[in-house]
Amino acid sequence: MTRVIHTGDTHLGYRQYHRPERKRDYLDAFRQVVDDAVADDVDAVVHAGDLFHDRRPTLDDIMGTLSVLRTLDDADVPFLAIVGNHEGKRDAQWLDLFESLGLATRLGPEPVAVGDTAFYGLDFVPRSRREGFEMDCDAHDRDHAALVTHGLFEPFDFGEWDPREIFDAADVEFDALLLGDNHHADTAEVDGTWVTYCGSTERTSTTERAERGYNLVTFDGDVDIRRRGLDTREFVFVDLELGEGEGVERVRQRVDEYDIEDAVVVVTIDGEGEPVTPAAVEEFALERGALVARVTDRRETPEETEREVTFADPDDAVRERVRELGLSSAARSLDETVRASKIADSNVAEEVESQVADLVEAGDPAEFAAADLGPDESDAGDESDERSDGGSGRSSDDEGESTADPEPTADSDSAGADGEPGEDASAETGASAEVDVSAETDTSTKEGEPPDEDPEDQATMGEYL
Repeated sequence: MTRVIHTGDTHLGYRQYHRPERKRDYLDAFRQVVDDAVADDVDAVVHAGDLFHDRRPTLDDIMGTLSVLRTLDDADVPFLAIVGNHEGKRDAQWLDLFESLGLATRLGPEPVAVGDTAFYGLDFVPRSRREGFEMDCDAHDRDHAALVTHGLFEPFDFGEWDPREIFDAADVEFDALLLGDNHHADTAEVDGTWVTYCGSTERTSTTERAERGYNLVTFDGDVDIRRRGLDTREFVFVDLELGEGEGVERVRQRVDEYDIEDAVVVVTIDGEGEPVTPAAVEEFALERGALVARVTDRRETPEETEREVTFADPDDAVRERVRELGLSSAARSLDETVRASKIADSNVAEEVESQVADLVEAGDPAEFAAADLGPDESDAGDESDERSDGGSGRSSDDEGESTADPEPTADSDSAGADGEPGEDASAETGASAEVDVSAETDTSTKEGEPPDEDPEDQATMGEYL
């Protein structure tokens, strides 16, 4: 019998909503997984990609990860992993560094035996490289075999790759595919093989309402997959439909019905009612102890109606406008790199050159095709963002970070992370903007830049030693 924890999409280093607390939340969730692995004496922890949120993690992100991996090493629990789309680089991977330190094993075509199960790995494969896909796996002598990989597979939502193509390409019969990329946990059986997503360990998007967690997978004749939850920061979702004559006071009343201390508060407004200024609701929630507050008004607004833009949301308004231009996936990725990423100004030119080289090398014409914006695109909200990552192309990125591969994805990376166009934007384009100078000014710049961070809030290297 072999019993492993299947996890993934930990997105370490993600400073969601520009808050250092959220960055620590991602590391805390990963630490919970590892603590559970040690407490339960599992045979291994299997990570299905996107260990980091960005292919350029900061020093404290790396040190924090090393600290957690040492916990596993001290307990003699192997850490087996593959590379996802968010963290993938053109040359050596961060996973290689951890492997060189004896803290991880990078899975590939050669089997890694754990108990009576052989584990194989396949790093994220962009769509442009899937045609004629081949996978030469070495033979194994174990009772079971599992493949760990990263991507959006059928028959799940947003699936774009049939797992049977992998079955046909590999000369090994797998008992299970342990997947990452889709942040929604789910399991299905395809041609006698169990295919399962473990989901993300923290929410990267307001579309991810379900409890976060991981899978406990047991290979013992059959394959047994069980879900376990994690204790993560509370997200309070306040959905309400305003009736005639109801407005901001009604919204405040509903928010006040919840315990929102230290929570991320997400308010979604539908119905008739009066116009609601998002800043007024957000300020109310913050005064009552919320860590973050975001308001989305889904009601249609006539184009001639002036929209109010507060100092809290100019970046969202810009992203919304860029999205409405119908730029190609490649153009959007480059725009984010130049305008909104956390890359230092002195390195932007080099990063753009690297991204262009990757796009040319991939040779996928679809990346350069203009986006097809439908008539209701501006109201697509969370649903449209689930397909774009970082956005976050991929992931899922709430703060507009570029990723290594601008492939469409689900929640993951998606997955439509908060703050990206179409989700949690307090302003809409197509109408004149009136700046509300009474709003509290948000002086933060881009994610990860030192001037924005309060030294008291930052994790220090000493915390990991």
